[in-house]
Amino acid sequence: MGFFRTPVVFLVIIIVVVAALASQGARWLVVDDPVKSDAIIVLAGETSVRPEHALELLHQGFARHIFLDVEDRSSIYDEMLVDIANRYVKKLGESAHVSVCTVYGDSTFAEADDAGRCLQSVGAHRVLIVTSEFHTRRAEMIFRHRLPQYEIHVAAARDPLRFGDKWWTNREWAKVNLDEWLKIFWWEAVDRWR
Repeated sequence: MGFFRTPVVFLVIIIVVVAALASQGARWLVVDDPVKSDAIIVLAGETSVRPEHALELLHQGFARHIFLDVEDRSSIYDEMLVDIANRYVKKLGESAHVSVCTVYGDSTFAEADDAGRCLQSVGAHRVLIVTSEFHTRRAEMIFRHRLPQYEIHVAAARDPLRFGDKWWTNREWAKVNLDEWLKIFWWEAVDRWR
């Protein structure tokens, strides 16, 4: 009887430890370290919360210029996203401080190279990346690896409809959390070594 207790106790301990670590998994994904920088890069993807947060940071003096990364192949119905983004920038009335950076890749890995091209145009050294909070850790890792010539920092654009610390309480949050962990695993196991 004692033999069966030891494996069961051991299994229960493992389950408790894994559950405790998993409950904190979403918090570990988030890095929010905005510092004064030469430029802000708003990563492609989400087009509302990220740009809004970047503009707040610009107005607070965190940088002199914002680049909005926009995928060149993306469209909304029959209109190219790059054209929509350029109109958005013109409407802001801050086109001297905000510009569109066309990105050709469809991953954060590829986006880093395109963003680097845009950063060269303003002679940036310290860069602040603005992205969705769940994407901050991976974005920071990738950009630091792909663009070692820049000092990279990240600011989290929070959207409680898409992500939250208690990921297990909301179906969407759980999907985003799992997806981001899979992408981090892929980055560490495959993309980092390319």
